[in-house]
Amino acid sequence: MIFLFLKYLQPAYYFGLFRYDGSSAFSKINKIPLTVIESLEKDNSFSSDKASEYDLSWQALQKGFISQNDTYSHFEKLPIEDEYRFIHKYFHPIWCFYVLCIRLLSFKNPYREISCYLKGRRAQRSNYYLSPIKYEDYNDFDSELINQRPQITIIIPTLNRYAYLKDVLIDLENQDYKNFEVIVVDQSEPYQSEFYQGWKLDLTAIHQEEKALWLARNSAIKMSKGDYILLYDDDSRVDSNWITEHIKTLDFFKADISSGVSISTVGADVPNHYSYWHISSQLDTGNVLLKKSVFHQIGLFDRQFEKQRMGDGEYGLRAYLHGFLNISNPHAKRLHLKVGSGGLREMGSWDAFRTKKWFSPRPIPSVLYLFRKYHGNHQAKLALLKTVPPSIIPYQFKKNKPLLLVGVVLSVFLFPLILFQVMKSWKLAGDKLKEGEKIEKL
Repeated sequence: MIFLFLKYLQPAYYFGLFRYDGSSAFSKINKIPLTVIESLEKDNSFSSDKASEYDLSWQALQKGFISQNDTYSHFEKLPIEDEYRFIHKYFHPIWCFYVLCIRLLSFKNPYREISCYLKGRRAQRSNYYLSPIKYEDYNDFDSELINQRPQITIIIPTLNRYAYLKDVLIDLENQDYKNFEVIVVDQSEPYQSEFYQGWKLDLTAIHQEEKALWLARNSAIKMSKGDYILLYDDDSRVDSNWITEHIKTLDFFKADISSGVSISTVGADVPNHYSYWHISSQLDTGNVLLKKSVFHQIGLFDRQFEKQRMGDGEYGLRAYLHGFLNISNPHAKRLHLKVGSGGLREMGSWDAFRTKKWFSPRPIPSVLYLFRKYHGNHQAKLALLKTVPPSIIPYQFKKNKPLLLVGVVLSVFLFPLILFQVMKSWKLAGDKLKEGEKIEKL
């Protein structure tokens, strides 16, 4: 971690890990262009120059500086007071107090911790996301890749959502970029073959009897003709320039992956960073364009996530670790309807941390499989500590912060039950780790 205390607040963060080649996501300050440095907020109140340097590098990444060259390959240990100053600048006071509590319960020197925490409170909260780095050349950029008209393969798994899939295909008919094929992997019961007749699309429908999301995507990728794979969901709406913006962003940034943003009608608030380009710390298989060569080099989706959660998160992390550049693309957005029936709703849980039954594992075992496989058991435990208590509140109330605090309080009273759920998930995740990944090569 560039700052040690991020391990408490972002315990399963992509960029908390070094890539396989030893590089990180954080650029060395002396290698960042002066025009970018001038847009950052220099903080001379850190006690060490190295903390001030790391702070600028962290800002640059968060504000949208995109580069994979000349990054840090290791981070020096910083004074504790600088760690507290950093989290007070960028995180809500409640989370800063949360870190203090963990540190005290870990038998750290209470006098030093409390005094450094109080010093850190003097830091002014940063609103760095209000002034992201702008790429003004993008609008006038004449994409050679678009002019080459590469073939795109759009892959859509579907399950009992014909009414919504109709709108999806209408949106695809209206795309201003035309050189694409569509592969729909239909797991519906009953299967309606007549639905796929009459569309003005290069459309292939496959009837898959097994209800398996990652099998569906892997099968479609293997039969795809395109040099680029565009993964999409069956309950989404997009503008007519959706494909064009994905291709243009890949070309403009010389990237391997364009992760379009998803605006959900249900769930948490839209994050501030969805409004500007930056190196993405996630991959959403409901709206992402990838070079097919990525699949050739690192394989297909891990079927250990079948009927569970975070298979796309694992793929995004795997791509990051192998050095592929993934851009969060605000211009290639979709409206995610998150309808209450069909799709993953019928195959598993809507949410990674919320259970359907009292004695079901919490979180979904695949989540702990991901955390433990890549981040280790210690970080997985910190992730549980941060994410499980708020998950007591139902999904539809994720935006209600007071209710999330109620969930934290309730978790204390429900501790024996929650401990049982977590231990069950931990064991099932351990079984997955023993069995090993199920990643097929392309």
